[in-house]
Amino acid sequence: MNSFVGNPEDHLKDVIVNLLNQADIEINGDRPHDIQVHNPALYSRIIQEGSLGLGESYMDGWWDCERLDIFFYKILRAQLDKKFPNNLNNIIRVAIAKFRNFQSKKRAWIVGEEHYDLGNDLFALMLDPYMQYSCAYWKDAENLEQAQQHKLDLICRKLDLKPDMKILDIGCGWGGLAAYAAKNHQVSVTGITISKEQQKLAQERCDGLDVKILLTDYRDIYDQFDRIVSIGMFEHVGPKNYDTYFKVVQRNLKPNGLFLLHSIGSNSTMLNGDAWTSKYIFPNGCLPSIENIAHHSSGKFVMEDWHNFGADYDLTLSAWYARFLEIWPQIESNYSLRFKRMFSYYLNACAGAFRARDLQLWQIVFTPEGRDGGIRVAR
Repeated sequence: MNSFVGNPEDHLKDVIVNLLNQADIEINGDRPHDIQVHNPALYSRIIQEGSLGLGESYMDGWWDCERLDIFFYKILRAQLDKKFPNNLNNIIRVAIAKFRNFQSKKRAWIVGEEHYDLGNDLFALMLDPYMQYSCAYWKDAENLEQAQQHKLDLICRKLDLKPDMKILDIGCGWGGLAAYAAKNHQVSVTGITISKEQQKLAQERCDGLDVKILLTDYRDIYDQFDRIVSIGMFEHVGPKNYDTYFKVVQRNLKPNGLFLLHSIGSNSTMLNGDAWTSKYIFPNGCLPSIENIAHHSSGKFVMEDWHNFGADYDLTLSAWYARFLEIWPQIESNYSLRFKRMFSYYLNACAGAFRARDLQLWQIVFTPEGRDGGIRVAR
């Protein structure tokens, strides 16, 4: 007969300690990336609940880390995410994802209500003047504002915009790209969003420009456009809707048009997103893989260019976090301390993931049928 010798909590602690040692992380160590444990129940919570337990326990104040970004960089570089035991909740989520469409038209509005509608006060102060809530382009840039403007310029050059063209911006956010393109390239832009707060501010931003902002699902668009662009929205589409998404773009794009897809990418094909991120940041989100995009765009488009500048997202997230800490005194009356810990955890975990090259940022340019002589894509 087997018996468990010693305190079960000590055994669970040993499991976590041994794993963290592989990433050069110590418990109650004195380096910025070491973690300070305030509740010994942390170890069993991580074993039982996986990434959800790790994130929620941080929100609850069970542990701290001076440099969460380095902590996550080291964890992912050591591939500890693949070594932690699978818990029952994660197994169930994967099984359900095989059969359930988490990003159906009815459920698609959830992310708008729970994340993008958090408050324009937070995003207006944390982001750059164009309110770009996606990866900036840091080549030749010295600060966040320059990097985001360079990103907007890069997108417009890749789309080869000409005056009077009709542009569809799928997932237009607060209208930064729509305003920039209309003002600088004299184009007509239709932006769509599923966030009421985004629509309201985008309409104000684009007042007086040839821009209209619609509160609608991408699946309900039936028109013809010279160019289609989608920035940071494909992450919310979901595997069961990838084919539909590309068909929507295909039916709305003119035969000689261009389509630019800007999306975070995963190194592996998944059915659902991280449990903590799905619960607290982007409900029902799932990052696409190269395989996902290639498979579902096949037969619908010619891929003209694939540009990866994922390392720039580390710089972008770090800049957002610095601004978040700076503006916190101005907005803290509108949010809880638990929210502050949640949002700090999110920004730093993502920064560490991009630094570790666990996540990517892709800009992909498609044409419906291929251009004679090809196209020269801007960098």
